Amino acid sequence: MKTLKIYIQKGLFLFCLFLTGGIIKAQQIEDYLRLASENNPEVKAAYSNFEAALQKAPQVSALPDPTLTVSAFGQMMETRLGSQEARFTLMQMFPWFGKLEAEKSTALLMAEAKFQKYLLTQQNLFLKVKSAYAEMYAVSEEIKLKQKNLEILESYRKLALNRFESGSAPMVNVVKVDINREEAIIGIELMQEELKTLKRQFNYLLNRNADAEVVIQDNLELVNIPELLVTAENASFEDHPEAGMLEKEKLAFENEQLVAKKMGMPMIGLGVDYTIIARRTDANPADNGMDAIMPMLSVSLPIFRKKYNARIKESKLMAQASVQQKEAVINDLKSEFEMASYNLKKSKRLIELYDKQIESSGQANKLLISGFSNASSDFEEVLQMNQDILMFQTEKINALANAYKAAAKLQFLLFKNNTDENE
Repeated sequence: MKTLKIYIQKGLFLFCLFLTGGIIKAQQIEDYLRLASENNPEVKAAYSNFEAALQKAPQVSALPDPTLTVSAFGQMMETRLGSQEARFTLMQMFPWFGKLEAEKSTALLMAEAKFQKYLLTQQNLFLKVKSAYAEMYAVSEEIKLKQKNLEILESYRKLALNRFESGSAPMVNVVKVDINREEAIIGIELMQEELKTLKRQFNYLLNRNADAEVVIQDNLELVNIPELLVTAENASFEDHPEAGMLEKEKLAFENEQLVAKKMGMPMIGLGVDYTIIARRTDANPADNGMDAIMPMLSVSLPIFRKKYNARIKESKLMAQASVQQKEAVINDLKSEFEMASYNLKKSKRLIELYDKQIESSGQANKLLISGFSNASSDFEEVLQMNQDILMFQTEKINALANAYKAAAKLQFLLFKNNTDENE
């Protein structure tokens, strides 16, 4: 049976492995994951529950408290050796052989289930942090795009104004640029408010001041790991914390059946009775006034069997329920894996597509601007192509953010708990 030391060592190892060997490598996000793990109250509560569960083992594995009975006689009872003045009875009950050890094993298995719950809570938090970070990145980068687009529109306005002043183009082209500029300015302001809200939500995840500074990287780096592209049938979800928690509960309920059987066996009591006897003054028999010591043995009689049989049946049903729940959880994990894997592949293909479209559209835009300068192109086409380029760039950012979130989801689903190595 594992000890608390093993759990903590393994937990720290897994946390470091998650940060240093994961799918997504970025120093800044690693710092935020560390802060979230240290500060988030839900994670701390889950670990406190695990530590509390560990304290159950010494409770159930201890012997029942001995009983001490003191009797004082209001009217002394006369015996041949003298009158009885007081009686002390000390009794210690002993459960049937193996019961305490079985209860301790059950408690430790339940504590292990709580540890799996802690790991699950921690990994869920990491997934939330990464998803929130990806959303902030997408909004931040889109703001940069719109700000850069404002500069481009300003250059278009100068070009359209020069053409108008030279009499080779109508004033409506300048008005069209102003309309697009106003839309871009309002869009930037709205997205800045959205980013501010996202940062506050992000800080709540880290359980720190809502207005604390949040640094967002200029790029989301995705490491290409082919192992992630396996199918759900080939992936192992048995060691996922959610499945591991149910497995530990099943083992605990199976062990509880042994506890119930042991409870149906007699308890043995050993004790001693000590009686204080006063000396006789009217005679002097042998052993006059000698106190009496009497060993005692008691045995409980568990003859009412219904409660023990019901407890055994209850444990069997609970173990069966844990098996069924684990099967359902693994099916859900497989289903989520299929969708996350598809989303990652889809996002990567879209990124490649948008890169090509941005490159081709940029070339076409240069040709249109050159044609407009030479009065051979319509200014409407120039504006539309610029909007198309902005759209492709925005979609690429969103695709990158979606790929980041899909990779984080796969990492969560494929997380393997290695605390079962040293049984």
